[in-house]
Amino acid sequence: MKKKEIYNGIVESVEFPNKGRVIVEGEEKPVLVKNVLKDQEVEFRVLKMRKGKAEGRLLQVTKNSPIEIEPQCQHFNSCGGCSYQNLPYEEQLKLKESQVKELLDPVIRGEYLFEGIKGSPREREYRNKMEFSFGDEIKDGPLSLGMHKRGSFHDIVNVDACQIVDEDFRKILTATREYFTEEKVPFYHRMKHTGYLRHLLVRKGIKTGDILVDLITTSQINRQEDAWKEVLLSLELKGNLVGVLHTINDSVADVVKDEGTTILQGQDYFYEELLGLNFKITPFSFFQTNSLGAEVLYDVTREYIGDTQGKVIFDLYSGTGTIAQILSPVAEKVVGVEIVEEAVEAAKENGVLNKLTNCDFWAGDVLKVIDELEDKPDLIILDPPRDGIHPKAIGKIINFGVDKMVYVSCKPTSLARDLVALQAGGYQVEKVQCVDMFPGTVHVETVCLMSKVSE
Repeated sequence: MKKKEIYNGIVESVEFPNKGRVIVEGEEKPVLVKNVLKDQEVEFRVLKMRKGKAEGRLLQVTKNSPIEIEPQCQHFNSCGGCSYQNLPYEEQLKLKESQVKELLDPVIRGEYLFEGIKGSPREREYRNKMEFSFGDEIKDGPLSLGMHKRGSFHDIVNVDACQIVDEDFRKILTATREYFTEEKVPFYHRMKHTGYLRHLLVRKGIKTGDILVDLITTSQINRQEDAWKEVLLSLELKGNLVGVLHTINDSVADVVKDEGTTILQGQDYFYEELLGLNFKITPFSFFQTNSLGAEVLYDVTREYIGDTQGKVIFDLYSGTGTIAQILSPVAEKVVGVEIVEEAVEAAKENGVLNKLTNCDFWAGDVLKVIDELEDKPDLIILDPPRDGIHPKAIGKIINFGVDKMVYVSCKPTSLARDLVALQAGGYQVEKVQCVDMFPGTVHVETVCLMSKVSE
């Protein structure tokens, strides 16, 4: 097999996250190709050859999988946001379940209970937050506002009919692109570091219907965006537009970052409800992007934690304090630690909003803050970002010696890695439950219950 050559093969299996193992006739080892389904026949070009391992880029599907369906979204073939919309939802769940189990089985010591996967209450229009990017789909082409093109870091495709958000998102997206196209306002070029328009952030409470819209730009052009605001206010929306914002971001990195925000209309926050509690959410605070799916996830978490009567609970990587506040009514005390200061302030406000007096939230890196905590936990909840837990932090967490820990993971490969260290530190895995928060995509949440091994 040679680099840059074109080959044909059959997809044997798909590993997390969306890495197809393609069998080529006459070759001993499979080739890894993304964006494929089991049993598809595909044509691909070899991109990398390392130590006998090959990686390829999909050129075309020459024969569909027997279980393949017509994608729900018209942007599926060009947009990089979703990978599995050409699979029936039940098949998506089976795939994610098997991927997680295949990752965890080799690293978990002894027997454990694998409880399968719970689906999202909604398969479509489930997201409460989207970060759309400005750009162009082809070089020097017309202004685009949407998602990155599949397989591209630079090209942006319009997604006016995106199916993982509701009609209000789509109306705001389309109206914003049309307005700035007519105004001939340039987008920020990621390579040249010139231009103005960067991102459009839209958040909406699934339960409350509150909508917050934030335009993220550079400061390279001095513009007042009141006319854009009026365009949004004139839209007929099902939800309630509670805030229109303009945020400056001059950082080189292609991320949504707040370097100063102006409120053009209304307020810079909205409310969402989860499991009977209210949460105040600001533009950049962390909150699960599938509200109805989050209720499923937190129900599983609460079940795994069990009795909290009279116990002190540490919620590490606590975000806006969602898990902490769901557990607090029957616990003696819940201590949350989160590195994003804005999220901690929101957590404190949410505690007051829900009339909870036994929640204490700390801002800072878990690795450093847990050395400063005076409370001694009876239980620990771990809900880290995709990269998982810092190895040195794992050691400190183990040293608390709690009888029970629950790890809520948004990336099973990070969970598998961290479980190795946690088990080496004296914990055993009792049971695991997957929850699908992101239908149509490669992502999956996993809840893992661990207990301390008796000495």
